Amino acid sequence: MSTTIQLSQGVQTSVGNTPLVPLPVDVSPAVRMYAKLEWYNPFGSLKDRAALWMIRAAERSGRLNQSGTIIIEPTSGNTGIALAGISRLLGYKVQAVIPEKVSRETKAILARLGAKLLETGDDLCPRVGKGTDQSIALAQAIVKGHPGQYYMPNQYENEANFLAHYEGTGPEIWRATGGKLTHFFAGIGTGGTITGAALHFKERNPHVRVYAVEAEKNHHLQGLRNLEESAMPKVLERHVEFVDEWIRVSDHQAFEAVKELARNQDLLVGPSSGAVYAAAKRVAEGLTGGKCVLVFGDDGRKFMSLYAKFKVFEATEFRRLVAEADYLPPRDLFNQTFFEPHALNRA
Repeated sequence: MSTTIQLSQGVQTSVGNTPLVPLPVDVSPAVRMYAKLEWYNPFGSLKDRAALWMIRAAERSGRLNQSGTIIIEPTSGNTGIALAGISRLLGYKVQAVIPEKVSRETKAILARLGAKLLETGDDLCPRVGKGTDQSIALAQAIVKGHPGQYYMPNQYENEANFLAHYEGTGPEIWRATGGKLTHFFAGIGTGGTITGAALHFKERNPHVRVYAVEAEKNHHLQGLRNLEESAMPKVLERHVEFVDEWIRVSDHQAFEAVKELARNQDLLVGPSSGAVYAAAKRVAEGLTGGKCVLVFGDDGRKFMSLYAKFKVFEATEFRRLVAEADYLPPRDLFNQTFFEPHALNRA
């Protein structure tokens, strides 16, 4: 499936083909570490991929059409942003069911993209166990109560989420590493990224090691989940055998990694990316060689309030990073309307 989508009125935008950049980490000289910068997607995160694949699959199946269908999705942030941004271009309305704990910046972005927000008192990352998730339960109740009016992609169960990474992310990384990938690290949210990419890698080299990065209980790492307090999503459950090892990361470890990346490598990353980096460093310290790829799901610009709350950055340091950090596309969802046709081609 092409990662370039043709939109109404001849507008095109690119999802995927994001940069793979070296991380000069001081471990074994024979270990090479690279970050896949998913915030270069048009709406700022890894979730642009799943959102596009789910929308297109629903259109092909006839479950979604432009004659008034409303897309509704429970989300901790990035999937909602991706669905709202792409749907705005394609002519769909979106309602995002989100936990109250989601950062205020994320809520502001969703509102700017035209999504209607429905907040619940749920945990930071929506649970998927039966009867435990207020966000999913509310979305499902709305769909059931309005037959034919709503379409819920349900990223936690939708196989298109897995295929977005089997057909897109995995092949991109394999090409960019010249088929020399040895270790792959990604956070666990729905499980689509790690399992889809992992299958692509293992079909080409079954010795590639795949590491799932999991948050601890009661965490504040938007986009990640803990599988003791939250049931395993169906997407992950169907393909869990492709994961070789699980690494659990605390809030403190993730935030320390965010600070390290900012101060040593001038990167401003989101908390889930910090968690992935912390896990990869832990593994890399025990390696004698290899080529490691880390998925950095989003940048840190929409986590100002979270980073202030946990004293990750001082306000002046955060503002400097927003203005000067490396590898930040010239796009600010707070102050710039970047989804107009002339701006899309810059993403």
